[in-house]
Amino acid sequence: MATKHHVVTRVNGEEVEFLCEARHSLLEALRETLGLTGTKEGCLDGNCGACTVTLDGRLMDSCLVLAVEAHGREIQTIEGVASPQGLHPVQQAFLEEAALQCGICTPGFIVSAKALLEREPNPTEERIRWWLAGNLCRCTGYDKIVRAVVDAAARMAEVKG
Repeated sequence: MATKHHVVTRVNGEEVEFLCEARHSLLEALRETLGLTGTKEGCLDGNCGACTVTLDGRLMDSCLVLAVEAHGREIQTIEGVASPQGLHPVQQAFLEEAALQCGICTPGFIVSAKALLEREPNPTEERIRWWLAGNLCRCTGYDKIVRAVVDAAARMAEVKG
């Protein structure tokens, strides 16, 4: 029987505790242990971005991070993007621009786009494409996704304005 490690972390602003084996990925802990299934499993080797989360404010492929590494750290998943007041502007723009189809890549794109807009409120289309290069979509195509991020940036500027 494998040794279990006790992990205490903050996920989407709430302190959580769980037990995991040393070999378990953060993706496994989020989906299977904590029941946060919005973070999707894609490639399991860091190439598709479907499992993108933020870890202490940095974008990470959760399939490449060991769950034990989350101890004492702050994680945000797709479940933490919306607020009680409603969808985040990035989520709303994805809906309105039809920038999603099957939904496997969508959480990773939204988490990544939100992180970009928090750092750069008015990115160029080229910058958006560069920033989202670690996220792959096999259904929708990137133009709708880029348009959604541009739209979200404009919405966020109006709110701040």
